Order: sequence, then structure tokens, then C-alpha cells
Amino acid sequence: MRQYLLSIYQPDGPVPPPEVLEPIVRDLQALNAEMQAAGAWVFAGGLHPPSTATVLRAQGEEVLVTDGPFTEGKEHLGGFTVIQAPDLDAALEWSRKLARATTLPIEVRPLQGEDAEMTCQPSQ
Repeated sequence: MRQYLLSIYQPDGPVPPPEVLEPIVRDLQALNAEMQAAGAWVFAGGLHPPSTATVLRAQGEEVLVTDGPFTEGKEHLGGFTVIQAPDLDAALEWSRKLARATTLPIEVRPLQGEDAEMTCQPSQ
């Protein structure tokens, strides 16, 4: 089975109020449980705000370290889920459910590699 990264993009700004956020969290937890029961769920995580990011850029022999996100934008990566699915159509179906649960845009990308199985080996 192939693995896919489902990236969740959210608008910059304050966290929504509890009456908006609580149903989203509930729906997301239910979807994660559904993915786990189906054997599709591999890993998921939410991210702290972009202001907590640190970016490193190689410049010759030096590596420049800067605070903040890689690019300024109106949206940022807020979280992600890694799933395994037999094909893109199946990955897109899980992504539709994730978009409904989070009410946010989802980017779907296959992981590289023949089966794209998780390994602890660095890519060559």
C-alpha cells in the first residue's frame, strides 16, 4: 500500500472560539478512530502556530537560522495525517472526510518510494 501525506491548511489568525472548535475536534477524533479501525491511519499531528517555527538555510559552508515560518502567507500548515491507501482514489476519499471534519483545505501528496513505507533509514 502506498502512503499519503494529508496536509491541513488553516488561515492565519486567532484560534476559533470553543463553540466553533469543539465540534471540529470531536469530528476529527471520530475520523481518526475510523481511519485507525480501517487500517488506513499511520500518524497524525497538529502543529503550533507558525510563529514558533525555525527555518535553516544552507549558504555555502554556513547554515543561516531564522525565526518564523518559511514564507509569509494568509494560510499555514496547521497539522497533517499520514495514511496508507491502495491508490489515490482511496486517499482522496479519506481526504474528503478530513476536509469535512476540519472544515479546512487538505493537500494530498504521495510519499516517495516504491511502497512509501515508513522507515528509520535516511533517503539515499
